[in-house]
Amino acid sequence: MLQSYFNIFVIFILMFLGYFLSFKQWFSNHTADTFSKMVLNLGLPCNMFINITSQFTKQEFLALFSGMIIPLLSMSCTFFIGILLSRSRLVQVNRRGVFVTMFTCSNTIFIGLPINLAIFGEKAVPYVLLYYIVNTSLFWTFGVFQITKDSPYYQQATLSFHPLVFLKKLFSPALLGFIVGLIWVLCQWPVPKSVIHLGNHLGNLTTPLSMFAIGIMMYFQGIQNLKINREMLLVLIGRFLLSPLIVWLCAQWIHIPKMMLLVFLVQSSMPVQNSVPILARTYQADEAFAASTMSFSVFIYLFYIPLLLILLPHI
Repeated sequence: MLQSYFNIFVIFILMFLGYFLSFKQWFSNHTADTFSKMVLNLGLPCNMFINITSQFTKQEFLALFSGMIIPLLSMSCTFFIGILLSRSRLVQVNRRGVFVTMFTCSNTIFIGLPINLAIFGEKAVPYVLLYYIVNTSLFWTFGVFQITKDSPYYQQATLSFHPLVFLKKLFSPALLGFIVGLIWVLCQWPVPKSVIHLGNHLGNLTTPLSMFAIGIMMYFQGIQNLKINREMLLVLIGRFLLSPLIVWLCAQWIHIPKMMLLVFLVQSSMPVQNSVPILARTYQADEAFAASTMSFSVFIYLFYIPLLLILLPHI
């Protein structure tokens, strides 16, 4: 467990280094966008392809997708609870949609993938992506719709959302890398060594650039301005307590491999989805609340992860 935490702490050092280099003006706010694009369009697709083709046989992969029912069921339950809370007096009316989305959807790639790699190694990657598919689908449908409802120009905002936007986000380069790798495995084709070497080099960009991007975003959102409020506290409870608890309860009724369950638990307890502040700005929702909550959830996660590492061996 101690070694796992040291591995995770190294990842957070990368995040703090991104923060520090932003303070030293090595990085600008646009640098985070560049790093994000490199991760999503280069690092992750290669990482997915190499890991799928090297970690699984055709028979092993055919049995994999039955596990998607757990994240689908657990996130649906969390979403429903978030809706109920948002309609109470605990959440301001103009924050309801952003609140529900942050309460439900987690950061499954930029933080989720590096953390799972640090704890479980490369064998966790397919399970990470299974959770990512469900998380992304829910986020770019129900989540975006909830955020648009916070806009003072709700009618125009909803009209600007098109199903093609969802399909483009869902079938991202990362997922396409996964699909190509899946086809390769099912067809049982050999992967050329040169492709493996290139894929490994590009895939190794994923963790450092992801954490640099998070550190840059945290700097420009301003840690010194973070002040926890009632809605933030409820989001943190949803992310770090309720969501993994529902995953564990679902697994008591639906049998899945232990490694899959552990990865799902880690994925379900990730900080807030990093796209929420961007969408809040786009649809003129409460961007400050979204950005502050996302930054606060990342900061709190550093102290939360040791508790999770203590619990995981006992599950």
